[in-house]
Amino acid sequence: MAETFHELIAQNKRNTWLLIVCFTIFFVGLGLLIGYVWGGSLPFAIGVAVLAAIISFFLTLASYYGGGDMMLSVSHAQEIQKADDPQLFNVVEELSIAGGIPMPRVYVINEPAMNAFATGRDPNHAAVAITAGLRQKLTRDELQGVIGHELSHVRHYDILFATLVAVMVGSLVMLCDIFLRSMWWGGGRGRSRDRDDSKGGGGLQVILLVVALVLAIIAPILAKIIEMAISRQREYLADDGSVELTRNPRGLADALAKLSSDEEPLQVANRATAPLYIVHPIKKFEDRSESIFDTHPPTSERIKRLLAMSA
Repeated sequence: MAETFHELIAQNKRNTWLLIVCFTIFFVGLGLLIGYVWGGSLPFAIGVAVLAAIISFFLTLASYYGGGDMMLSVSHAQEIQKADDPQLFNVVEELSIAGGIPMPRVYVINEPAMNAFATGRDPNHAAVAITAGLRQKLTRDELQGVIGHELSHVRHYDILFATLVAVMVGSLVMLCDIFLRSMWWGGGRGRSRDRDDSKGGGGLQVILLVVALVLAIIAPILAKIIEMAISRQREYLADDGSVELTRNPRGLADALAKLSSDEEPLQVANRATAPLYIVHPIKKFEDRSESIFDTHPPTSERIKRLLAMSA
């Protein structure tokens, strides 16, 4: 198992660089398209593409150095100290020691729904967040299982990849949405269309309509494809890592059973942050988690694997 975890860490680091390259290429390409549609000339399009490259560079830096704090902020997570919850800190401390990683910062999300996630860029800059509902409804053994799962994501460097994905998915969807809305509210007008109108042609208007339609279709699909980059295998391996740390498969299995039966929606979750959580926080996705497009494996299958370990 140690060799598997070692290979996973190396794979995650490679995938992180691949993700950054693909994100930059797409962002620049989209800037080139938008520039040509609005400017009607190649020089103007290149100028917009250069601007998009600069923006993607700073977005990548912001994701790497501040993505974790960004995820905590949008999730309305509040940092707590040991005096606020000694038992929770004790669980995190003992599992951090068992995993050989520094003690992460601990956050609580004031929501009745049950869930948890880890974020950051590496074990030295990590944070673990749990909801108030999860803290109140789990036993100590179950809490250990969940914290062990999240700390395994930290040990495997899943947190960097997942945080970059969450920030980049949100940025791309937002960019496509802004462009689509500008086409709608501006009537698709730009310098290229004005030039086309002066010639009495309506061809560019049709092209703009097609571009807007394509972007409307691509945005959610692209977000889902990038989410798929966080494979189900990462969740299974984090479950295995939790068992390695706690030596108690049933603790996590019982926690997942409670999580799967919880019907409270997590209000602070969105499409970009959902892959970070231990179970999918958006219930309509969780209900159809058999789909190959989901980032989380079926909770029932995870429980079955854990109970098999216990047996």
